[in-house]
Amino acid sequence: MKKNKIIRNSITTLILFLSIVGFSQEKSPTTVSLDVYYTKIQSEKKPQIIDARGPEEFALNHINGAVNFNLESKDYADQVAKLDKTKPVFTYSIGAGRSVWLAEALLKNGFKEAYSLEGGIANWIGNGKPFYANSKSKLTLAEYKKIIAENKDVLVDIGSIYCGACKKVKPVLETIKAQYGSNLKVVEIDLEDSPQVIADLKTVKVFPTLILYKDGKIVFKKEGLGDLKNDVDLALAAK
Repeated sequence: MKKNKIIRNSITTLILFLSIVGFSQEKSPTTVSLDVYYTKIQSEKKPQIIDARGPEEFALNHINGAVNFNLESKDYADQVAKLDKTKPVFTYSIGAGRSVWLAEALLKNGFKEAYSLEGGIANWIGNGKPFYANSKSKLTLAEYKKIIAENKDVLVDIGSIYCGACKKVKPVLETIKAQYGSNLKVVEIDLEDSPQVIADLKTVKVFPTLILYKDGKIVFKKEGLGDLKNDVDLALAAK
């Protein structure tokens, strides 16, 4: 009982901190690259993989073999008790927020190794690693390539409806659409609707990722919003 109380207090402290600063995207000592993360998982007979997103996100797509819980889960202590503290635990989320805090919480509670995936599920699926999806992608790679080939200028927005940074892109896209109209084709691809095309592109490391094509060639690829409007204006104005 005392142990569970300590765990709950630790969780409460972490959640309070998260509510103040939000989900951090800064590099943590627990965060490793996709290559390291994948290699370590492959070396385990029964890897302990934890999806630290919400249950609705997990139901739509996740890494094969993963289980779902995070610091705010009601059964957090029970889920942790099922894990082997002597073996590595692999966490991930939509980016590098919830998974980082979960990995650090596990280390503080006596786990030998805990790793969070840099770039989260975006990096995993975006580089073609095996995953589960509960439905077929609305957009295929062939359809994607056709759009690029049939339009002179194409701006592609790749993200997730659960990604906070991705939501900030939407109003900027609306401004760009209003300015350029039919002269610029804007394609919005969400992980929840078209995970397979994101996997097939093998070019996404984080959400959001913005790609501008001009005559079928990539003019720029941006990870994160940045000054998207200005970048698009400058690229389209250039001959």
